[in-house]
Amino acid sequence: MDKAGAADTLTGGPRRRRVRGERGGAPLPLLVPALIGLAFLVLPLVALLIRAPWRSMPDLLTSSEVWQALQLSLLCATAATAVSLVIGVPLAWLLARVEFPGRGLVRALVTLPLVLPPVVGGVALLMALGRNGVVGRWLDDWFGVTLPFTTAGVVVAEAFVAMPFLVISVEGTLRAADPRYEEAATTLGASRFTAFRRVTLPLIAPGIAAGAVLAWARALGEFGATITFAGNFPGRTQTMPLAVYLALQNDPEAAIALSLVLLAVSIAVLAGLRDRWMTAS
Repeated sequence: MDKAGAADTLTGGPRRRRVRGERGGAPLPLLVPALIGLAFLVLPLVALLIRAPWRSMPDLLTSSEVWQALQLSLLCATAATAVSLVIGVPLAWLLARVEFPGRGLVRALVTLPLVLPPVVGGVALLMALGRNGVVGRWLDDWFGVTLPFTTAGVVVAEAFVAMPFLVISVEGTLRAADPRYEEAATTLGASRFTAFRRVTLPLIAPGIAAGAVLAWARALGEFGATITFAGNFPGRTQTMPLAVYLALQNDPEAAIALSLVLLAVSIAVLAGLRDRWMTAS
């Protein structure tokens, strides 16, 4: 090997030159559809900003109907996220740390709401928790609890579609965390629950936070399952997406204003998660 080759081997010269070549100009057959795809995704959002009634925006956003929908959306999305945290984090731990028969099937069932049409999810909730549902009839007879077409029903519908985002995020974080820390805690006399509470939770806190933000954003934007299971009653079950749908028929400017609020929330979520998923490797 000559001196130049040895120098290239030690310094990685050819590798750097090759990388620079790969990062050069994009071929036209790839560039054109890529730009079309970018325009396809960005143009509707730009059009929403262009057509926004900026002058009347304060009046539209402070109207009683919009304010009720906004308050209810924030309340229900937060409650649905809390429910998802209470039951979703243990479920994620079970899937990540415990070997049991049928774990793959359980994981598939947990993630099913991600691909299930939301309206179908609402119908399924009615069949399970409705007044004559499989479980709902017992809730009504024994405890006098009726979930459909109530604010609690909104929380249930939102939690049903949002919790899988939390479970997937937390399970991935748990799989990346070193289980030897938990094992060390148990060998020192800690119970499995104490090890989870004192050791595991601090390790996976960033994953829990990211999953909670995603679940909250998904719950805030939920439409199909909510309108099917909880209805569209102003002040009781009418959340922001339902208010957008209703306003689009009667007051398009109000629909645009509400859409901009949801757009701002989505951008805030992406900004909050940029360090986790949007940084270049």
